[in-house]
Amino acid sequence: MPDASTAPRLDLSPDETLHVLVPSRAVAAAVEALSPRVRAHRYDPADGAPTGEAASAQVLVPRGGAELPAEFLAGLPRLRLVQLMSAGAEKFAGRLPEGVALCNARGAHTPSTAEWAVTAMLAAQRGIPHFTRQQDAGRWAPRTEHSMVGARVLMVGAGDIGRTIGAMLAGFDVALTYAARTARDGVRSTDELATLLPDADVVIVIVPVTPETIRLVDAGFLAAMADDALLVNAARGVVVDTDALLAELQSGRLRAALDVTDPEPLPDGHPLWSAPGLLLTPHVAGDVPGTNARATAAVTDQLTRVLAGEPLRNVVGDY
Repeated sequence: MPDASTAPRLDLSPDETLHVLVPSRAVAAAVEALSPRVRAHRYDPADGAPTGEAASAQVLVPRGGAELPAEFLAGLPRLRLVQLMSAGAEKFAGRLPEGVALCNARGAHTPSTAEWAVTAMLAAQRGIPHFTRQQDAGRWAPRTEHSMVGARVLMVGAGDIGRTIGAMLAGFDVALTYAARTARDGVRSTDELATLLPDADVVIVIVPVTPETIRLVDAGFLAAMADDALLVNAARGVVVDTDALLAELQSGRLRAALDVTDPEPLPDGHPLWSAPGLLLTPHVAGDVPGTNARATAAVTDQLTRVLAGEPLRNVVGDY
């Protein structure tokens, strides 16, 4: 991610109106409250490329990180910035016209996603899904489960969310190891995963989607994990090879907690629904009260920087 000295700017003229395509009434109100120079235009990709003043938009705020057809973007000749309300940028990275910057909403979903990861780990380790099913069946069925306290945790991903998960785990006295693409102080390289995975009780995957991370968690990755270890995926479904994970779950050798799947949404009858040892939620890690407000704040903060002629924040580099 570029620093302030290399990050791009939009460089508007002092009297130039900033036209912004926005996905909702709430975002429109927040954007237009910034300055009389800002004009918000709500859009729906189903209606085709914008027309009139909306077609002169310099900034596009996509709806929920949804991918847009090429013809929609082609209808925006003045577009200079795509500002996401999500952290994940895989649907736009490398697909924008030349000269159009891509920025994400880094931090907006951090607290809620980290909270989900810790919740999922605790629930899976202490057998809460099992006991909930016993409660539904009216059965008193005690059994000894796992624990988070003192667990050996491998965090694959050392970005904002990974670090926040690590901070939340501090009270559990875990032995925490970070691994990322680039080794640095306190972070091991993912090139070392083959030696790191066998020593982990819990493996958390929180990486962006890149060519290197698609199917990162493949059959070899899973085979290297210790027997009875827990895999937690708080990234994207395509990071995990679903068939390989199913094989490990159905054999009973590994356990997993997933908020994301491939395919997604998970279709009726898919074997993941009934896989043993799996805690599954429907991509809701970021969905808590306050998330939309934080994502909107990321947009308005960026536009404030644009109006002031300052460098953009949270620029997504090439994948």
